[in-house]
Amino acid sequence: MRHVDAGVLNIGYYEAGPADGPAAMLMHGFPYDIHSYVDVAPMLAAQGCRVIVPYLRGYGPTVFRDAATPRSGEQAAVGADMMALMDALHIKRAVFAGYDWGGRAACVGAALWPERCVGLVSVNSYLIQDIANAMLPMRAEREAAYWYQYYFQIERGRAGLAANRRSIAKLLWSQWSPNWAFDEACFERTAVAFDNPDYVDVVVHSYRHRYGLAEGDPRYADLQQRLAALPAITVPTVTLDGAGDGVAPVTDGSASAAKFTGGREHRVIPRAGHNLPQEEPEAFAAAVMELIKG
Repeated sequence: MRHVDAGVLNIGYYEAGPADGPAAMLMHGFPYDIHSYVDVAPMLAAQGCRVIVPYLRGYGPTVFRDAATPRSGEQAAVGADMMALMDALHIKRAVFAGYDWGGRAACVGAALWPERCVGLVSVNSYLIQDIANAMLPMRAEREAAYWYQYYFQIERGRAGLAANRRSIAKLLWSQWSPNWAFDEACFERTAVAFDNPDYVDVVVHSYRHRYGLAEGDPRYADLQQRLAALPAITVPTVTLDGAGDGVAPVTDGSASAAKFTGGREHRVIPRAGHNLPQEEPEAFAAAVMELIKG
């Protein structure tokens, strides 16, 4: 584990592969950690890539450098964190790859800083949030899968996450990846990342901000305004859907096709759930390598 000051954070990250290799930023989601890439990272490193796998704000050893910094989980913040880490590590360009929160960070980076992005791998396609329309309801079965998001809107949910962070995460893992037979050791290896003192605040803010129910950190206001336009992603992209994803149902990619103007291939990965890189690492690593090889 390495550490570096990057923007408002001191980021804990894992690095593998040659320092002069083509770079890949691998971004994890909620409620997971860098072990989502425990198999992907060595696959890429073995093919000559410089692999960077950071803990997001609020997870594991990543900490805020100033106690006064708002514990924001908004999309602009996680995207800006990734770019600050690249700057701190003197990485000019990389493949941005991720799922869930990490996929959103990758989409934000690809949309706002395309000159830094060789290509994008995103699970569940276009993940930049349409906050202006966040209150439009979906079908009942889709709403039911988002129970945790609604729970976190109230103070009972904040208290529940603080008291039961492991059991909430384990329940979500089971619901979101019904075909993934993870064991207790696998879960606990990741669950220690939720003991970060900022985890609850960052998670709650993330889910309140995306519904327009919490103010953002003013330092990201300009970025957030640009994201509100739902900008197109102009870099080469591979999007992946897990056929067994219990929270983001599998699609043919057509609904988001117009958002990818730089060439996009959409793939469905059989049996994979929401934590696709850990469940099907070969498919995820292959997508990253295709973009690196051009």
